[in-house]
Amino acid sequence: MPGTVFSLEVNPQIPAKLARLSELANDLWYSWDRPTRELFFRLDPVLWDEVGHNPKRFLRQVEEKRLQEAAQDRVFLESFYRVLSAYDTYMLEQLRPQGQPGLDQGDLVAYFCAEFGFHESFPIYSGGLGILAGDHCKAASDLSLPFVAMGLLYRQGYFYQFIDAEGNQVATYADSDFENLPISPVLTPGGAEIKVGVELPGRTVTAKLWMARVGHIKLYLLDTNLPENSDEDRYITHRLYGGDITMRIKQEMILGIGGVRALRAVGIKPSVWHINEGHAAFMILERARELVSQGLDFNAALEATASATIFTTHTPVPAGHDIFPRELMLEYFGGQIQALGLDTERFLGLGLKSNEGFGFNQTALAVRGSRFQNGVSRIHGHVSSEMLADLWPQVPPEENPVSYVTNGVHVPTFLAQEWRELFDSYLGGEWRNRLCDTDFWRRVEQIPDHLYWSVRQALKSQMIKEVRERLTLQHRRNAGSEAHLDRLLRHLDPLDPSVLVVGFARRFATYKRATLLFEDLERLKAIVNHADRPVIFIFAGKAHPADRPGQELIRDIHRLARQPGFEGKIHMIEGYDMGLARALVYGVDVWLNNPEYPMEASGTSGEKAGINGTINLSVLDGWWGEGYNGHNGWAIKPVHTADPLRARAEEAATLYELLENEVMPLYYQAGSYGFSSGWVKKSKHSMETLLPRYNAARMVSQYVRELYRPAAIHGRRVCGEEYRGARVLSQWKHRVQSAWSGVSISRQDHAPDRIRYGNALQLELAVELNGLQPEDVRVECILSQHFERRNLRLEKNYFLRHEGQTVDGRHRFVLNLEPDACGRMDYRIRIYPYHELLAQAHETGLMIWL
Repeated sequence: MPGTVFSLEVNPQIPAKLARLSELANDLWYSWDRPTRELFFRLDPVLWDEVGHNPKRFLRQVEEKRLQEAAQDRVFLESFYRVLSAYDTYMLEQLRPQGQPGLDQGDLVAYFCAEFGFHESFPIYSGGLGILAGDHCKAASDLSLPFVAMGLLYRQGYFYQFIDAEGNQVATYADSDFENLPISPVLTPGGAEIKVGVELPGRTVTAKLWMARVGHIKLYLLDTNLPENSDEDRYITHRLYGGDITMRIKQEMILGIGGVRALRAVGIKPSVWHINEGHAAFMILERARELVSQGLDFNAALEATASATIFTTHTPVPAGHDIFPRELMLEYFGGQIQALGLDTERFLGLGLKSNEGFGFNQTALAVRGSRFQNGVSRIHGHVSSEMLADLWPQVPPEENPVSYVTNGVHVPTFLAQEWRELFDSYLGGEWRNRLCDTDFWRRVEQIPDHLYWSVRQALKSQMIKEVRERLTLQHRRNAGSEAHLDRLLRHLDPLDPSVLVVGFARRFATYKRATLLFEDLERLKAIVNHADRPVIFIFAGKAHPADRPGQELIRDIHRLARQPGFEGKIHMIEGYDMGLARALVYGVDVWLNNPEYPMEASGTSGEKAGINGTINLSVLDGWWGEGYNGHNGWAIKPVHTADPLRARAEEAATLYELLENEVMPLYYQAGSYGFSSGWVKKSKHSMETLLPRYNAARMVSQYVRELYRPAAIHGRRVCGEEYRGARVLSQWKHRVQSAWSGVSISRQDHAPDRIRYGNALQLELAVELNGLQPEDVRVECILSQHFERRNLRLEKNYFLRHEGQTVDGRHRFVLNLEPDACGRMDYRIRIYPYHELLAQAHETGLMIWL
């Protein structure tokens, strides 16, 4: 019998000339700078793939002999010094005296999120939310924004996915070795590790603080896997989205409460707090508790906390919003309730949504504890306004405070290097500073078609090579025959990438309708096997391990892909991650997205494809609902019906028609140069219209302009002079809410239903204020014209002025209304509370219509 096997890792010594490779490996700048990653690739391409493109792990395992050779290789050193020069130039850019334009000196944004996706080598993300958070951080760094991020450090990120021979998704997890991650412990000036405590039932859990550098900014991460914690509590930050509802509440307490305490521990004083999805909403309770301990009553503390807080919601799907049972909240927050100075019902009411029963909804807490809320696309903003309407019960959904900032993608991360090089040649290096300049990007038209097409084909060839390699590994692991593998791959030839390839890659949730394409199998079979215009479809994506219907979709596609007529034309690829995502958005010809309207909040994968010249074919939902202009892709118009089966059938028919009548004919319309000039024209138009609008630089700049700066200003107004504004506002709201049920309005005039242009309509109202003062309210007349044929509605708002009281003691409000146009008009009259310290006109949720 063999004895015990002991392990030993031998690490190389990095030559002095290459010492700064370690510095590059410890800054997530590498996640969006391909020349940096190429340095490691060139040292050992095979090892680079084996370590999952992880620079720190690579430097622990690369042969020292190879490093010594590189230190004497003039070609490698030239590349190395170019990368260092670019890195130093980036890092030595001084923060602007006032930060990003729009923020004042001293302002700082703290951004909380449960996951961050920077690169496949740093697996603390699961999908779209994390990638978006990573892009937000990268753009904040590019813009030199005063910004820190806060999250959790998971040993097991999202699972790695295998698909077995029967199409079953097999989820496997692997613990990250923190020595392989670009992180370091945060230390006190004396060299001690910074730790914070969070009270859980019967004990205090300790969390250690780590830091990752992301260019100019810092990402702080909390870790509970410490000897001083119990085994159960050490597991809190073990797995991303792991465990049951009890594990979820513990994770979110560490993130929200521990995150605030961690920033305090390192001396960071944010002026703006950004909650990215509801997982971090407990930070509101912790910040309010701090203020209560300083002497504020809870209502004033909540006003102060909310004044500079932004909440971004990311999903219209109810299951995407955390709701904790009342009993669980009372078990875990018993001590905090007392510290907040609240009774049980008032505390639980912070998370109550009237249309959801009695659970504690994190989204409701986030809304009540913030004064700025937004969705992530125009459509999603409207949907969110409707979903959250009960939190402002008397206000029309279209007028409640929910706004939107459409998501964007980080161009340096997701734009292929080949495009960068072509842009350098034809647009000049200034394109990097003109990412949001729509006029500038029209110059894409100047790129010769044959060069543009050659880049597209080169990227497609690389994608096909990547797909073949993954399919080969997948097939052989499942004990498939070599003859069968040959049949599967016969249409995927990297040397002849002429076949039309359509890609679908995203999370496999039922509302994303991955199988819409298979609604009519005979029609689909005719499409993929067209004699002159064949099509290949590539699918990739993960279903949550607890999402059985999502996993069934993967099985369905796998099963259909094995049927005669589809074999080799439809592929389901396992192991979807950022690396595969990059290959697909770079290389496929068409990006398919067909969610159930209006369930797609944004859908940034299509943006990544579009900036690379891949053409979108998508339901007009999420970002595509505003990005599509009729010429930069194809649109599946949603069918508005109460019957989901009918909508599915009709939208599938539209998808087939677009493929048959527009996509396939245009792609295969070869001209004298051997490619379709019409296709290149549409691809160029996709790139030039989408890149300047749907990039993360525009997104973060919009956050600064529309949310961060207003929040910082409002926070100073409310929290200045020892929180005087918070006290005043909370007392005023209490007075208004107490009196509002007794407020009423009635007309005292006898206005005609017709007047001549130039004359005024005399409006007079009697208002019972029930003890409120005239300055506590606004009485408003809304004049509107509706043009049916033009589908146009014009509205103007007029405020009535206060003119004393009626004989019975009510207040008179009057208006001389002079319409500035002719035709039929409607007008409505309403009253709502008003105070100069309100962040949003209708944040009280109170309104009475006449």
